[in-house]
Amino acid sequence: MTSHHPDSPAPAPSLTEVEPYGVERIPDAERTATPFDLFRVAFGGANTFSTCVLGAFPILFGLSFWQGLAATVLGVLAGALILCPMAVFGPANGTNNAVSSSAHLGVHGRVVGSFLSLLTAVAFFSISVWSSGDALVGGAHRLFGLPRGTLSYVVAYALFAGLVLAVCVYGFRFMLFVNKIAVTSATVLFLLGAVAFAGDFDPSYGGSFTASADAATRAMFWPSFIGAALIVLSNPVSFGAFLGDWSRYIPADAPRRRVVGAAFLSQLATLLPFVFGLATASIIATKAPQYVDPAAPDFVGGLLAISPSWFFLPVCLLALIGGMSTGTTALYGTGLDFSSVFPRLSRVRATMLVGAVSIAFIFLGRFALDLVQSISTFATMIITCTTPWMVVMIIGFFTRRGWYDPDALQVFNRRQRGGRYWFTHGWNWRGMTAWWASAVLGILCTDIPGQFVGPLGDLANGVDISLPLSLAVAAVLYLALLWLFPEPRAAYGPEGARWVRTREVPVPAITEAPAPAAV
Repeated sequence: MTSHHPDSPAPAPSLTEVEPYGVERIPDAERTATPFDLFRVAFGGANTFSTCVLGAFPILFGLSFWQGLAATVLGVLAGALILCPMAVFGPANGTNNAVSSSAHLGVHGRVVGSFLSLLTAVAFFSISVWSSGDALVGGAHRLFGLPRGTLSYVVAYALFAGLVLAVCVYGFRFMLFVNKIAVTSATVLFLLGAVAFAGDFDPSYGGSFTASADAATRAMFWPSFIGAALIVLSNPVSFGAFLGDWSRYIPADAPRRRVVGAAFLSQLATLLPFVFGLATASIIATKAPQYVDPAAPDFVGGLLAISPSWFFLPVCLLALIGGMSTGTTALYGTGLDFSSVFPRLSRVRATMLVGAVSIAFIFLGRFALDLVQSISTFATMIITCTTPWMVVMIIGFFTRRGWYDPDALQVFNRRQRGGRYWFTHGWNWRGMTAWWASAVLGILCTDIPGQFVGPLGDLANGVDISLPLSLAVAAVLYLALLWLFPEPRAAYGPEGARWVRTREVPVPAITEAPAPAAV
């Protein structure tokens, strides 16, 4: 009979064992993941059919193949650079990024991260179910003659959403297992797709902005190019609120450069599904242009229309495997975080609730709204609001020299008061102001032609400058507020602050919150 030494790592739990942890700090003995596991989960969550759908948007916006490729590479690189520093919070604090944001937005201000993760989860869970469900129904129609009616789509969406919810309920280990399968199998299927479409692909596809286009069309080039790049960029940025959900299982002493590098490379690798979507969309625009009609685009239907018959089954497999991966990575973290925002909800119940809200949005967007317009507008709004939050987090990490008080980070989750991050009644108005001011300014300056144009959207003659403007304003405003209105010295740890000033004030003791009055 063997005994388990208290200082040795705990045995790995079973895949079918429901994960017991919420957003509390993961015990050191349980933190057995590696930076490669982070790469696998992040890449697996994006190496999917839904990313192909996003990759088709440059063609839907009228760009040529080469113009679309430039917009795609720009969006992926910019998004990866913005995203990758967000991977360090999980290993440092053993919890998710919303909880870590308590150090910069305050004990109560951390709910901003929870709200942003909810929006992101609803959007990308919906995209995965829409695209995968459409592919499954379309493939079944071509293979078995299944009617492509409303009932078929309803059943496909419901079944697929149920599978994703089941994986999320079991938790991180099961999700990691699914992504191990998804990364390899989806990559093989994409490479197989390259063989299937190689004969039809023509990189000289010219799009709408050719030399013969009229002046009004040519004037729309830069708005369309920037808009396409922003759609692509929304994919890596969407992981910002979720990276800590997975990297919290990485030991605290793991080299930070490896953790950051894993997050960066995971997004560079997504060029595979993005370029697959871009290339196949250019084929669809040439051979079956009715499927890229701006009034009613249907990338999934177009892909099935141009596919050789032997590739129908791989398309269905790609939709099923990839959609599971995207759906689980989007939904898991939000269910995890909302279990702390609403104490009556366990992680499992919070996951089910968020899943139910997402499913309602799926049916509303698919049957009552313009699907492509809903996706592009929602994705742009997400990055406009999420990116300034990420800027505040990253700058805060550098000014704190990467030091955090794990116990003080958990004050909100334990329904307590006080601690290093209590600031002003639980709010750090410096970080909050930098976030909401830059997010509001970004929304006001948003310019998505034909979809959403903010009151200041015409500042750059139709070019959407919302993202660079909100990035710059968030960075400058946050640093200025930290310098003009110094934070307590105790929030910065033993080595003190970097770049900013501090002030000596006592730290309020952590106490239990008053019990609600009896009714």
